[in-house]
This record gives sequence, structure tokens and C-alpha cells, in this order.
Amino acid sequence: MMILRAALCAALSLWFAGQAAWANDITLTSRDGSVRLTGLFLSYDGEYYRIETEYGVLTVDGSAVDCTGPACPDLGGYVAEFTIAGARGPATMLMPALIEGFALRQGYALSREEMPAAALLFTLYERDGNRPAARITLRAATSDEGFADLLGGEADLVLSLREATAQEIQMASEAGLGDLNATRQSRVIALDALVPVVAPGNPVTRLSMVDLADIFAGRIVNWSALGGENAPITLHLTDPGTGIEPVFLRRVMRPHARDLATAIIRHPSNAALTQAVAADPFGIGIASFAQPGNGEIVTLTGSCGFEVGASPPAIKSGDYPLTAPVYLYMPARRLPRLGREFLSYLRSDAAQLVIRRARFIDQMPEESPVGDQGDRLANAIRVAGDETGLDRLQAMVAFLGRQTRLSITFRFDGGSTALDASSRSNVALLAHLLVTGWFDSRKMTFVGFSDGQGAAEVNLRLSQRRAEAVRDAVRGSAEALVTGGPELMVAAFGEAMPMACDDTAWGRRVNRRVEIWLE
Repeated sequence: MMILRAALCAALSLWFAGQAAWANDITLTSRDGSVRLTGLFLSYDGEYYRIETEYGVLTVDGSAVDCTGPACPDLGGYVAEFTIAGARGPATMLMPALIEGFALRQGYALSREEMPAAALLFTLYERDGNRPAARITLRAATSDEGFADLLGGEADLVLSLREATAQEIQMASEAGLGDLNATRQSRVIALDALVPVVAPGNPVTRLSMVDLADIFAGRIVNWSALGGENAPITLHLTDPGTGIEPVFLRRVMRPHARDLATAIIRHPSNAALTQAVAADPFGIGIASFAQPGNGEIVTLTGSCGFEVGASPPAIKSGDYPLTAPVYLYMPARRLPRLGREFLSYLRSDAAQLVIRRARFIDQMPEESPVGDQGDRLANAIRVAGDETGLDRLQAMVAFLGRQTRLSITFRFDGGSTALDASSRSNVALLAHLLVTGWFDSRKMTFVGFSDGQGAAEVNLRLSQRRAEAVRDAVRGSAEALVTGGPELMVAAFGEAMPMACDDTAWGRRVNRRVEIWLE
């Protein structure tokens, strides 16, 4: 009896499996009837079918075929759907504004509904206001959880305040999601920064990165050690889930081999932290530049006398050391047409205005003449060593003096011409601007600089190779660049104009760069 029952269950399972497979079969036939494809229906994005056939997984233009079979979608009732998950700050402050701006720009009506697990559901309606065109789910979590959702098939796009890790890149590749390191699969959509904030009236307005690390490690416990009042320092941080702490650990604490102190007051949000610090005369916190509150932002300095304040130009060019790019990661699969239109919108001028209104730093290029960079030139003269002679400084000033600097900057890993993730995104951004005619009839020079480690002549050659590598990468990405675009030149000045002190890893990283200058 037991054997009979098992055999019956097995037979029924096979029958139901066959029925399920048959129920998902479709046949796509070309309009003239000459081509017919039969296979397992996988998806339809409003334009293209994806089916699994004996030839593998195929993507077929829906406008060129007729669909028959039980799994054929209702084309009239098709609704695009995709999910964005990741870092809480951008997911709650930035992305809702971008979705709303996109809907307004495209003429869709929009509804917003709160969902469980800190999610929002945005429904975009056609102009008649009745038929939904798309449903966009936005899940506010952490960068880690965003990547986990992508790998688990629960998200289509990831918002992150950090680069994808080597393990995440490998797992994505093994899951058939492509190369998350590739320019086409990741981009920077906006910029933020971490800023130390203190209460108004606190006399300590400048701190070195080492001091900042020692403060939050509990090694410096009294403001008098920093030139302030004789009072204990109170430490404030947001909960790890906000995304600020992981960036702070990676950028400040770990490079100085420091662990966080135990006596830290935690806050559920950036707004709660800035409010608490503003009311605490002896407090210091790490906040988002997009929401600094009523506290005073502390300027970061170096042991050699360099200092960099948090400002939109310094953040946009990456000169501020705690710049925090907002990354958007995309798998190598086709989004619905409306999703692709949304990605295109993120590059538009209209989206940059929305980003600014949300208090983040946009990607619109800005130009500044050499006259606005007096501090940089003064620093270059002050710290020039024996290997950087007056003649080289004079040649640099003469060359740059008739040009303006573009805010787009490229930076590298140490000792190589390998661009970091933010700079790889800048390659695509600058290529897009070139193709769309932003700099037509102008002369563009890729100017290489290096850190001060090693011999000056070696650094000069390395900065030249980096400038050439960036120019070639941009030129290669600007496939549609036509005659009449800007002339793309290369120059290099090695270690002649440092942005920061070379005695720290972050200072050397800031100094290894290629700037864009326009004539």
C-alpha cells in the first residue's frame, strides 16, 4: 500500500510539472509567418519577450511577432514593475524626489503608498488617470541589504553609499547578473559627504583626520586637547542602518587603525543627530552634508597645513576627503522600457535640479578659473620640494592661467592607472557630455597630477600615463562623438600641485588625480 501511494504521488507530481511547463509555453510567430519560436515564457517588458528555447534564452522584439499560447501576456494591461533597494539616506531623501520628478516630466499621475518593511510603492498612471503604467517599489535599508536583495532576485536596482565588494561582484557574475564593476552597470547619480558637526559657538572649527579618528576612538576625551574649553567630549553617531557609520569606519577609523569608542550616543536618523549636537555644547557628530542641521561644520586639515572645507565645489570635484558618492548598481538584464526611461532621466538636466532641491550635490559640470583657486596655488608653492623647481611651477601656472577647471575629476588606486568606481562613472558622464555637444568648439585638456611618494620624474611620467589613460577611456566611451567636438589634449605636472598632505593614505589618494581644463 505504501509503495502504491508513493508511486501515485510521483506520477501526479510529474503530471502537474508537465502541466505547469505546458501552461508557461508560448509561440512567437513573425508577421509574415516565416519564423516561429516556441519556448518557456520568462518575461515581457512592454517591448520585448524573453523565452527559453532549444537555442537558449532569446530576447525577441514584441512589435515584430504575434504571441500564442496560455502564457502570453495581456499587452493592453501590461504594467512595468521594478524594485530599488539600498541605503536609507538616499532611499528616503533623494530617490522619492527623483521618481516624482520623472513622473511629472513624463506626464504621469502618481500615487505613493507606504508598505511594510520600510518600503514605498509608487504607482504611475497614464494620462487618463485610470490605467497604471508602472509600479516602482522603493525599499530603504542598507547598502549591504540592497546588494543582498539584488543577488536574491528581490531588487532590480541597488542604491549604495559604497562600492560593490569583490565578493558581491563575484557572486553577481556567478548568478548571471553581469559585471557590477562595468561602467554600464554602475553609475554615480548624486554626491553627498560626511561632515563633522559641533554646536554653534564651539571654538574648535578645524580638525585633522587623525584627531577625528582619535576623538571617536576615545583617545582624545577633552576639548582642551584641541584648543577648546576644558570640558569632556560627547560623541554622537547615527545607527549603523542609516549608512553613515560604515562610510565613516572605512574612510576615517580603519585607515588610522582605530576602533569606535563604546561611549557613543546613538540616534535613529541624521536629523535626530544634528538636532542633538546643536543642543549639546560639548558634542560632536558625523552627519550628512545634505542635512547638516543647525550645527557648525568643522573644516578638515592636514599636518602640512592644508585644509579642505565641505562645499559643493569641493565635493563635486572629489577634493573633499569624505565625499560619499551615491551609487546606482544595475544587473545585466533588460529593465522594462519605463525603467530604462527612468535611468535616462537620471542623466538629464531636469534630474540635476531635483537632486539639488533634495540637498544632494548634482552631476552638472561647473567651471572655475584658476583665479578662484588661490589656496591651491599657494599650497603648491609652500610645499614645493627640491625636485619641484620654480620653473615647473611657473610652467604650470602659465599653462592653467588661460583656462578654467571643470568640476569632473578622476582619481586612482595607488601606483596604478586603475580608476576608482566613482571615476569610472565619471568616464561615462564626460563621454555623455561630449556626445551631446556640451563642449563643442572648445579645447579640453586632461591634466595629470600625482602624490609626492617617490622620485619626481617618475611621478611626472606616471601622471602623464594616467592623463592619457583617462583621455583614451573617455574617447572610447564617446562612440558617437562626431567631427566638431572639442580637441582632447593631455598635460601632466606630477606632484606640482598637491591637494592634501602626503602623510596619510587619503591625502595621497586625493593627490593622485586627472583634472579637466577647458580653453
